[in-house]
Amino acid sequence: MFFERHQGGERAVLVQLQLAGAERALSLLEFEELVGSAGGDPVATITGSRTAPHARTFVGEGKLEEIAQACKTFEADLVIFNHALSPSQERNLEQVLCCRVLARTGLILDIFAQRARTHEGKLQVELAQLTHMSTRLIRGWTHLERQKGGIGLRGPGETQLETDRRLLRTRIKSIQSRLGRVRNQREQSRRARRRAELPVLSLVGYTNAGKSTLFNRVTTSEVYAADKLFATLDPTLARVDIEHLGSVLFADTVGFISDLPTTLVEAFKATLEETANASLLLHVVDVSATNRDELMADVETVLGEIEADSLPQLVVFNKLDLLEQPARIVRDEMGTPTAVYLSAVTGEGVKLLFDAIRERLAVPLFDEEIILAPKSARLRATLYEMGAVCTEQWEADGSSRLHVRLPLADWRRLNV
Repeated sequence: MFFERHQGGERAVLVQLQLAGAERALSLLEFEELVGSAGGDPVATITGSRTAPHARTFVGEGKLEEIAQACKTFEADLVIFNHALSPSQERNLEQVLCCRVLARTGLILDIFAQRARTHEGKLQVELAQLTHMSTRLIRGWTHLERQKGGIGLRGPGETQLETDRRLLRTRIKSIQSRLGRVRNQREQSRRARRRAELPVLSLVGYTNAGKSTLFNRVTTSEVYAADKLFATLDPTLARVDIEHLGSVLFADTVGFISDLPTTLVEAFKATLEETANASLLLHVVDVSATNRDELMADVETVLGEIEADSLPQLVVFNKLDLLEQPARIVRDEMGTPTAVYLSAVTGEGVKLLFDAIRERLAVPLFDEEIILAPKSARLRATLYEMGAVCTEQWEADGSSRLHVRLPLADWRRLNV
């Protein structure tokens, strides 16, 4: 955007090191999926281990030579690290390798930029990109003369650099202001939902856990769903009527990932507030994943960052069609549903999910017999439309005796 970049294709050399003291091994498969989601073509993968990152180039001299040789052999134009790199490390690596170097944060930002569809989503991604780029502007002006300060001694590179920094700051403030207005609009919508006493069920989980597929299944919507990382960026809300519970709102949200860049968490704060204000979190988990406990821990970490870790949560173990297990509800010692096993693709277990949601929300019900006079035909029709009539008997005088069950709030709104 503000500086020249190496021009080339998408052939990429991947680099991943296991550092001593790391809590867990990095997933090479997930790294390759991220690169594939960004449109990259991995031509070589360099792995290794180090006690600690090298201060200048992250990797040691021997590994740096191995990467350079791979770039030359496969004519790669891009080297992607599955690690966070400092601006100076990226700059030093590009000087040695003579090709563009991208860290994990930049890779995820690139995927988000491709996936954003709405105006708000594009603003959020741009804010994250500009925040990330602001510390890396200097890389674009190393080809110009740069002299240290003093009147009359400032080189053109330094002048251009300061200009770009000022443009960045102006653009960042503009986007933050616009996103602030979006946040206010979302807050007004949330207040309206609270007044209507509409519970919000927010689908959260690791990227590619099947949240959008489940959302489409329970809401009969057609939001974009695909077997790839970060298929969903823009949040979607849909109203669903659950029998003996009433109307609820399901919210499909962006997927989480380990080491989610803090710039993204900050930029998507307005979107993630839908999660932080939910009545119940539906934590969708890929039940077939071998490291599902680690993935669940990563989601809990992000929920903590957005202050949503204390909200009521129901775990939804999805993709049951990949395993030979029956759909079921798991309960704690008090009999409260804590998890549901289902398949969003086949629909097996979705009814159990509704049962568990109904128990967890435990809204007050109006469950009584009422007698309606013939002149109350409109109210009778409304109750049938709401699915609130369990049984009905006609009396000799033409009135009807109905056994009605519906949320107490809905009954009060009828002004009977």
